[in-house]
Amino acid sequence: MKNIKVKICCISSLDEAFLAINLGAHVLGLVGKMPSGPGIISDDLIAEIAAAIPKHIESFLLTSETEVEAIIKQHAKVNTTAIQIVDKLTKGTHKELKAALPHIKIVQVLHILNQNSVDKARAISGQVDALLLDSGNPNLEIKELGGTGRIHNWELSKSIVEQVKIPVFLAGGINASNALKAIKHVKPYGLDLCSGVRTQTKLDAKKLRLFFQTINN
Repeated sequence: MKNIKVKICCISSLDEAFLAINLGAHVLGLVGKMPSGPGIISDDLIAEIAAAIPKHIESFLLTSETEVEAIIKQHAKVNTTAIQIVDKLTKGTHKELKAALPHIKIVQVLHILNQNSVDKARAISGQVDALLLDSGNPNLEIKELGGTGRIHNWELSKSIVEQVKIPVFLAGGINASNALKAIKHVKPYGLDLCSGVRTQTKLDAKKLRLFFQTINN
């Protein structure tokens, strides 16, 4: 399983960033302002972490902004290698965002609720660099846009992986006990973890080490 990419999300400090990298992370998720969920940090701290990590490590800005102009402005503050859009765009298009930031990866989150999620994934896959399948619910009064720790229907995620031609990250309730099953069943490009490697909101070196031992053996 050494080819699977691992994104450790909800990084809250430089110490957490380097702990994740030293144990095997390929990608760090840095959470900007959100209506709910864990790991929210300031744009200033996101910028500091993104600038400090090695060049071969990708940094994802998680943004809840839904207008392309606002996303561009936020990214200018943080200079991450990728933008992870956790909600649907309400003004502007992915094409416009990519044109403005041609060297930045655009990753769209889809919260897997039902068969409509598969249809949305197919429709949007030609407009972005990657998809991330998560277990939130943007239809709630207070939107859930990630970090739920819940597993969604992997059959739907598997169907998406089979039908799109771009990288797909699988998120939602992933940990050392189910990671191999997720990889074998869904066959994603990468896994995304937050709560599954944390204790009392803090990145847990023991859980993280166990996770990497599990997927690499």
